[in-house]
Amino acid sequence: MPLGDTVRVDDRTLLVTGQELDIAHDQPDVGNALVHRTGEHLVLVDTGVTTGFRDALRRAVEQVGPWSRLLLITTHGHTDHVGNNDLVDELAAERGVTAEHWVSARDVEQMRDPVSYWEHAFDRLTGVAPMPAPPDLSAKKVVSLFQPLHPFGATTRVLEERPLERLSLGPVRMTGWSFADGAVRVLRSQGHCAGHVIVHLRDAGLVHLGDEVNGPCGAMRDADQLKLATVFGAVATAAADGAVSVITEGHDDTVRRGPDAVAHLDGVLDQVVALQEAALEITRGHDTVAPGEFTTDLGRRVAELGGGGGPNPNPVFSGMMAVNMLGELGLRPPHGHTDQPWSRPVPENPAPVAGMPHGLAVVPAAAAMVGWKLRGRDR
Repeated sequence: MPLGDTVRVDDRTLLVTGQELDIAHDQPDVGNALVHRTGEHLVLVDTGVTTGFRDALRRAVEQVGPWSRLLLITTHGHTDHVGNNDLVDELAAERGVTAEHWVSARDVEQMRDPVSYWEHAFDRLTGVAPMPAPPDLSAKKVVSLFQPLHPFGATTRVLEERPLERLSLGPVRMTGWSFADGAVRVLRSQGHCAGHVIVHLRDAGLVHLGDEVNGPCGAMRDADQLKLATVFGAVATAAADGAVSVITEGHDDTVRRGPDAVAHLDGVLDQVVALQEAALEITRGHDTVAPGEFTTDLGRRVAELGGGGGPNPNPVFSGMMAVNMLGELGLRPPHGHTDQPWSRPVPENPAPVAGMPHGLAVVPAAAAMVGWKLRGRDR
């Protein structure tokens, strides 16, 4: 769908669609945003980037009904989701209403300095995947596409300053924070990047997964593959139970409902398993793995799986994903040099501590403490 089109979820919830990345034509990718009204609150989930998308958000705001309070939740700090965050201040000033903007503290640094964030991401790819320029220049080029970039507003605060809550999605238990008398719940997921959250809109029965569903292997330097798989399973369980009836995503304009939502998330989990199995097949029988060759071979397997490369497949992101997958297989680069052959650490028994029986070659203080407790119990 064209940038800024809307998909109606219900009579007070709209998904505003973004666009794909096209570096060759200086086109930034733009994450989807949600516009939702609950009671007196207007709720925005992400704001994308570009003036065209900003105008689309304004049009969507006019379609969901009257409101007198404004709440923006940022799912994570990547540039394609935060460029228009100061729109909240404009809307609040125009209407003379109260506004809030919340984001995880874990992503504030990359929002302040996105060039450094992407430079660190690209540093790992030297000799692993083709880069158009050195990491620092590549990072500057990428970030330059996302303009104007206004990630902070006058009302921006971090979620972690609020008391943490235990929140339920039917049979699923998670932690996070609630807003608008419980109508908006922000759940910690932290898979796609360190500060990622997902958002539950109670009145729409909707969970917005943001970028957690960007393929079966997270590409970012601060991605957590276990948390990714965990959130897929948690939301699928909630959807199968009926506690969640709709799911939306950050780079897919499909609104999935009921059984389709469950099947989609189960399919992503199947891709997680299939991709790791493919990666194991590539490395099986090799004491060391050349990261460049592995990246090429994994790219072929991703193409065979279909849909496994995320929303913006390209050689750079394929390389980032391959480096993370090598780590998932237990392989490590020598002294942190990701362009050198990776291997698995060889498990070794620690050397016996002088004066101690061989079977007790553990941390002496811990061993003494355990022994003392056991003797005390035996008395």
